Amino acid sequence: MTRLLRVLLILICFELGVLLVLIPWSKMWEHNYFLNRYPALIPYLLNPSLRGAISGLGVLDIALAAGMIRRRDPATVATRS
Repeated sequence: MTRLLRVLLILICFELGVLLVLIPWSKMWEHNYFLNRYPALIPYLLNPSLRGAISGLGVLDIALAAGMIRRRDPATVATRS
């Protein structure tokens, strides 16, 4: 994988993780199109357990990006013979 593509993938994973951590707890989550259009979803989408699960996915995504930073590309690692 080229270096630029790898950096872009890490940045996308990190940014998506930050969004998944922050958005469920913001006002934007509470006042959106789907809650206005389908009021039956309010008890489910505003449930703290669902918000926590989505934030947990964000934390996992941030951890994935951190792991990708720490992992070296196997093609660049020198081997002993």
